[in-house]
Amino acid sequence: MKPAGKYTCMEYREEMILLGLKRQLEDPGLPEAQRMDIAAKIRELEQQMGMD
Repeated sequence: MKPAGKYTCMEYREEMILLGLKRQLEDPGLPEAQRMDIAAKIRELEQQMGMD
């Protein structure tokens, strides 16, 4: 994660997107292909955010 300091709109947006993607993964009826696609997007976003 980034050091404490200014919290920008872009950081907030990234966090909300990440939370939304994680919530989608909780859907038990989600097809496996979509599940894998969402998981890849989550990994990519976490890397961009410095959470890896």
